[in-house]
Amino acid sequence: MDKYIESVYNSLIEKDPHQKVFHQAALEVLESLEPAIQKNSKYQEHSILERITEPERLIQFRIPWKNRDGKIQVNRGFRVQFNSALGPYKGGLRFHPTVTQGVLKFLGFEQVFKNSLTTLPMGGGKGGSDFDPKGKTDAEVEIFCESLMFELYRHIGQFIDVPAGDIGVGGREIGYLYGAFRKITNNHGTGVFTGKGAGWGGSLIRPEATGYGCVYFVQEMLKTRGEEMKDKTVVVSGSGNVAQYATEKCIDLGAKVIALSDSNGWIHDPDGIDRDKLAWVMDLKNVRRGRIKEYGEHFKVDYTETAKASPWSLKCDVALPSATQNEVDGKEAKMLVDNGVMAVGEGANMPTVPEGVEIFLEANVLFGPGKAANAGGVSVSGLEMAQNSQRFFWTREEVDAKLQQIMQAIHSNAYKTAEKFDKKSNYVIGANIAGFLKVADAMIAQGHRV
Repeated sequence: MDKYIESVYNSLIEKDPHQKVFHQAALEVLESLEPAIQKNSKYQEHSILERITEPERLIQFRIPWKNRDGKIQVNRGFRVQFNSALGPYKGGLRFHPTVTQGVLKFLGFEQVFKNSLTTLPMGGGKGGSDFDPKGKTDAEVEIFCESLMFELYRHIGQFIDVPAGDIGVGGREIGYLYGAFRKITNNHGTGVFTGKGAGWGGSLIRPEATGYGCVYFVQEMLKTRGEEMKDKTVVVSGSGNVAQYATEKCIDLGAKVIALSDSNGWIHDPDGIDRDKLAWVMDLKNVRRGRIKEYGEHFKVDYTETAKASPWSLKCDVALPSATQNEVDGKEAKMLVDNGVMAVGEGANMPTVPEGVEIFLEANVLFGPGKAANAGGVSVSGLEMAQNSQRFFWTREEVDAKLQQIMQAIHSNAYKTAEKFDKKSNYVIGANIAGFLKVADAMIAQGHRV
């Protein structure tokens, strides 16, 4: 490793020794930036790596709220405002017990480069809470969201920081959060949140965007080898928003999805998940908030607990890990390679461990890292912001066409950047360097204080 890069990385560990997942994300990016850093000394002269790996602002606060029994609960809330060189901070809110400062630093850091790749004027940030919405009533979720907003409202705004949804934060939560923001501030500033309902400031295609965009990106990767999604067998992990709409777009393009999962286990449907089955899954997960095991029981297909086996053991042409970080380890990556996987598109953020990424790259598997492959969601969030600013809304077809154009542009930028640095088809290096250069050059242009 380059000595300058190594010193920056070691400094991150010394400052926050327990933030392992952030260190993992930083190392993956820093190592891939080596060709760009060595080619141009200005980035070291301006201490860009030291600046770009440190959040501009990190906010932590308590969230007291009353549960259905009238007992006061206390959760932690966070907002990591990582980098605003390209525009207002932009990134989702995550509600999950695993949320910590280190996890959100990792997500915010990734978001900086992802947002840079979209071609839209957005900085990077992330936030959320260790609150678990599972098993909570609608009333409890509403009360929690209101309590969170009593602190968060002072740190966000249309030209400051624009949150969206993430794991555990869907349309219901965005509605409660935005309602509380509007009541507290007496401001109908629709541009302060994205992922809103289509009837009150949201964009069409926003719920579908991350899943759709991931499949569009994989389709572009396949084209470089004369292939397409049609007739491909696909394994998707997760069964939430990203997994659902990735599955839908696979169906649209003529591919066959044979697996979905949740935190308990996964189903294998060798006949493929068709539109009717997908509608059943959406009702299960979005309305009844049930477990994927029920799919196995209802459609009489195999259900396997995650502790016993992995869905990545299934033979497939395309893998779309769309659940959470570090869900594909080295052993599972090797299983996919041995079973002939052709392309992997990360629907989640950093779902593949570094060893797994190396296995895919060494095997010449087309690998779309999350900051490129799952940038569709934040891209349409940016388009939602544009529509809010205009007080005007585009049709579904217009938004989908713009999403496809953005994903094609992200793919082209990553592919050409990798070629420029003699790393053909290495989308990890291509995406990281392309995203970095735009942010780093903006930081230099704006002076040493940004």
